[in-house]
Amino acid sequence: MFDVGLLELAVIALVAVIVLGPDRLPDLARQAAQLLHRVRGMAHNARDELRNELGPEYSDLQLRDLDPRAIVRKHLTEAMAEVDRDQAEQFKADKLPPGQVPPYDVEAT
Repeated sequence: MFDVGLLELAVIALVAVIVLGPDRLPDLARQAAQLLHRVRGMAHNARDELRNELGPEYSDLQLRDLDPRAIVRKHLTEAMAEVDRDQAEQFKADKLPPGQVPPYDVEAT
């Protein structure tokens, strides 16, 4: 997501140790983990409340299903698959039966 490699993480950790000091760093890491835990809990509670308000037909709702990019991607792939099926059927319909000669236009050649 952030495209951060191992070297960048090592540099961030080194700067954190230098700036914050080795005494305060574990306490700040613990606080950051607790904050992340609370934020995840709030997100899960919001998702559960949304599911309850929408009713049982949306019980399998995932928050990533509400992402506009995912919705557009889903509809585009469905439309492209439908076009591919239509083109395949048209191609099958355009084939000549065995033994039939294709039309020949003298003026066009």
